[in-house]
Amino acid sequence: MTLKLYGKDPLKMFEDVFNDKVSPFFTSMMTPSFKVDISEDEKAIYIDADVPGMKKEDVKVKIEDDVLFISAERTQEEEEKKKGYHRIERSWGSLSRSFTVGDNIDTDNIEASYDNGVLKLVLPKKEVVPEKGKEVPVK
Repeated sequence: MTLKLYGKDPLKMFEDVFNDKVSPFFTSMMTPSFKVDISEDEKAIYIDADVPGMKKEDVKVKIEDDVLFISAERTQEEEEKKKGYHRIERSWGSLSRSFTVGDNIDTDNIEASYDNGVLKLVLPKKEVVPEKGKEVPVK
């Protein structure tokens, strides 16, 4: 006999927690994000982030304490004046993603370019010199 909770396998009980259909409350609390492609070779890590409809100056890339932050914010205002009415509509939105990068990334030489809705990042690798152990005298 298999144990099932609410018609689900208990080992898969949490797999859909952040799914819109199962729990819209949790997904509404999450910051909207964007799709990224991440690849790597011996020289660098490459990140291609899709941020369509954003202007280059609306996209920010920052690295702090080995965490790479990518964010984009869009503000749009549309105004229409015609005989008999005046309409103004505003929209605002922000997207963000963050990634932990290791000690092997040369954070001083990260390159970022933006073209046609795609942010391309190159995170060059550096050789990490392992620290030698240090003996602590016992008093």
